[in-house]
Amino acid sequence: MKEKESALVCFSGGQDSTTCLYWAIENFASVHTVCFSYGQKHSQEIEVARAIAQKANVSFEVLDVSLISQLADNSLTNPTIAMDETKPEDSLPNTFVPGRNMVFLTFVAIMARTKGIRNIVTGVSETDFSGYPDCRDTFIRSLNVTLNLAMEEHFILHTPLMWLDKSEVWELSDQLGIFELVQNETLTCYNGIPAQGCGKCPACELRQSGLESYLNKKTNI
Repeated sequence: MKEKESALVCFSGGQDSTTCLYWAIENFASVHTVCFSYGQKHSQEIEVARAIAQKANVSFEVLDVSLISQLADNSLTNPTIAMDETKPEDSLPNTFVPGRNMVFLTFVAIMARTKGIRNIVTGVSETDFSGYPDCRDTFIRSLNVTLNLAMEEHFILHTPLMWLDKSEVWELSDQLGIFELVQNETLTCYNGIPAQGCGKCPACELRQSGLESYLNKKTNI
């Protein structure tokens, strides 16, 4: 049964956020999306997100937070930095954009407050991630408290994928009836190639291994 409230979804047009979008549509009376321009090399994700939001018949806005790319070097915003293909020992991969989720969720909370929305949905996951500290459940819980204190509000940060691995994310998209949409129309690739992507970057490898695991599981049921 849907809640009568509205939700605002952090939306990039990738596998995870698209699954979260349709999860929100399933669970809330009205859904809005916000996408971020942060100087990312694969900026075509914004147009992919716009197209999916239009197909889902939900509102879509883009916020410019490109200042992030001026503050810290990383391979997603600096074209001169070669992307780490594997996670380095004792350090974060250079695909980590410091503070990105904190900035995104802070701006989304400000927007949600303006719109009278208290439910915020994000696709972060602690089960399948590259060691990013801002994808952890403890960070989300901490930020939820901080946002509520900072704005005297009662926001709820929803993380429907927090404890799902990629195979289970594929399964959820199938349950939501969007398996083919996620497979063929989303953009997860760090190199900006839609659908199956480049097949070589960490995001593509994680996505593909999860897909193969889910299809094998589905076949054996």
